[in-house]
Amino acid sequence: MQIVCLDLEGVLVPEIWIEFAQRTGIPELRRTTRDEPDYDKLMTYRLGILRQHGLGLPDIQRVIADMGPMEGARACLDSLRERYQVIILSDTFYEFAHPLMRQLGWPTLFCHSLETDASGILVNYHLRMPNQKQEAVRRLKELNFQVVAAGDSYNDTAMLSEADAGILFHPPENVIAEFPQFPVTLSYAELSARINEAFAFLPSPF
Repeated sequence: MQIVCLDLEGVLVPEIWIEFAQRTGIPELRRTTRDEPDYDKLMTYRLGILRQHGLGLPDIQRVIADMGPMEGARACLDSLRERYQVIILSDTFYEFAHPLMRQLGWPTLFCHSLETDASGILVNYHLRMPNQKQEAVRRLKELNFQVVAAGDSYNDTAMLSEADAGILFHPPENVIAEFPQFPVTLSYAELSARINEAFAFLPSPF
C-alpha cells in the first residue's frame, strides 16, 4: 500500500538538456526547471533554440545514448523497489528516456511525448496531462496508497506537496530557500533513510 514517486532528471540521471548543451556548446540550453518554473515557457524557449541551430531529435538521442544513471542511482532504485512500489514521474519525454530506462531496469515511467517533422526537427511537445506529477500522486492517494515523493526542482514541488511526505534531493539553493517545508537530502543513503522514516510515521490508511 506504499508507493514512492521519484523525479528522473537530477535524481536518477543527469539533466539531459544540460548534457546536450555541453556537447553542442549551446549554453542557452542549460536552462532547466531549476531555473524556470513555467514549463511551457521553458519548452517553447528550448524548441526555438534547437530550430535556430538546425538540431533535431536524432542529435539529442545520440547524446542520451552515451549517458547513464548517476552513480548509485540503480542500486538505490533497486533497494527501494524491494520494499515499495516505485513510479518515476518525469517531465522528460518517452523519446528521450528509453535508453535510460533500460539502464535503470525498466521502472514504471509516466512522462510526455514529442512531435517531430519528417527531418527529425522538434516541432511540438505534448503533455500527458497538465500538472501530471501532482495529479498522479493525487489519484494514487485516492486509491488508498500512501505516497512519498522525491524531486529536485520547481516542477516537483506540487508533487511533493500533494504526497503524504515530500523530500528534496540535491536541490539548488533557490528551491531550498523557497520551499523550506521539505527536508533536503544530499545522497542516496540519506534519501532512502528519509523515505523509510516518512513511511514509518504515516498513519495507516485503514
